[in-house]
Amino acid sequence: MPFIPHTDQDIQEMLSTIGIKKIETLFDEIPDALRHVSLETIPSGISEMELGRLARERAKQDGDLLCFIGAGAYEHHIPAAVWEVATRGEFYTAYTPYQAEASQGTLQLIYEFQTMIASLMSLEVSNASLYDGASALAEAVLMAVRLSGKKTKLGILMPQTIHPHYRQTVEAIVKQQGIYLIDVPYEKQTGKINRTALSTLLTEDVAALIIPQPNFFGVLDDVDELADWAREKNILSIAVVNPTAMALLKPPGQWGKEGVDMACGEGQPLGIPLASGGPYYGFLCCKKVHVRQMPGRIVGRTIDKENKPGYVLTLQAREQHIRRAKATSNICTNQGLMVTASTIYMSLVGPMGLRHIATLCHQQTREMETQLMTIPGIEKVFSAPFFHEIVLSLPVSAEQVVSALAKRRIQAGYALGPFYPELDNCLLLCATETKTKKDIEYLTQNMRDVLRDLAVNGDKIACQA
Repeated sequence: MPFIPHTDQDIQEMLSTIGIKKIETLFDEIPDALRHVSLETIPSGISEMELGRLARERAKQDGDLLCFIGAGAYEHHIPAAVWEVATRGEFYTAYTPYQAEASQGTLQLIYEFQTMIASLMSLEVSNASLYDGASALAEAVLMAVRLSGKKTKLGILMPQTIHPHYRQTVEAIVKQQGIYLIDVPYEKQTGKINRTALSTLLTEDVAALIIPQPNFFGVLDDVDELADWAREKNILSIAVVNPTAMALLKPPGQWGKEGVDMACGEGQPLGIPLASGGPYYGFLCCKKVHVRQMPGRIVGRTIDKENKPGYVLTLQAREQHIRRAKATSNICTNQGLMVTASTIYMSLVGPMGLRHIATLCHQQTREMETQLMTIPGIEKVFSAPFFHEIVLSLPVSAEQVVSALAKRRIQAGYALGPFYPELDNCLLLCATETKTKKDIEYLTQNMRDVLRDLAVNGDKIACQA
């Protein structure tokens, strides 16, 4: 909030009322091992003018950089109308629509969002959003285990090509219920799921296979074959997709002969700006036959006694608030404002516009690949088709290159070494429709200069040694 009304005297009176002397005591149940810093290290208050200046200075550190990162969060053009409408008071301050009679506008918007996302995924049902793409995948995993109908089916085939942060989040959420993730390796040449390894990892305890499209490396996998394989093995299939890519590629509801059971992902590409880590939102769709195990809220359209259309929350079991781990869901809200922006964004660009954006993303990435491959020492790592991200091998440390280019105001990608040691000198780069040919030429020239400088400095260090 821009203004905090409590004076020092107000704070002391409140603390005295509850019988403690300092605010730090309110957090004494948090173990010391889990604390990064003490609250006492937070600086004392400053004036509004000073705070504004400080915020602007910090903002300059994030802004005006040429971004080629991607890796789960993507820079797209957002029409000005999107957030002009989304930040109107009716949407900006709207509360969770428990009372349908007072929330018809919000409920209708969420209903439209569900319709758009279900259509984009070519599935029958969508919920009203989740916290982010990672938690959406975790909820899909929990849903798959419930749908398996057997207490022993607790294994999930989790490809290593799923976003590392998603894998960490899923493990943190599901392991408390005895669910375990089975790592599925990728083919070193193509970057696709290793089908041979997949077959050897299948056991009677496996409940579902997760299928990314595109995967974390930007690679497009053989999703039709994977969806059919899961069906033949009598396990469920969960798609993790980029919604922008689905405007151009075959949607998960059409994969294989019968489509996947569930599809989830991150909604940020649909009108949500990059903002130092969020907020974002997750989406989750499924076949209608599975809808009663879908977590979160669903908005339905009905007819009142005067035959007028109305919108209500439906299939939201109140058990979610009291049954803890045994509940269908423990999600008590959704990222409503983000969903509002995405609904407006999709309405403005339309199906053809979204397809055009996806096409431009792929074209710009192909241009980036062509230009960067002219630099000696840079090689393409995976041979499979891609959407708008590629992995390139560098002749020096990828982290050094990223650091050097950051000093030149270029965010040059995501170094894969920390999560994939076998790809230590590899860089994941992304280009969207926001990148011009001039931007890509600028990246290429600076990449060439940085690699030359690092090579020269490396030789000097070797000679000194």
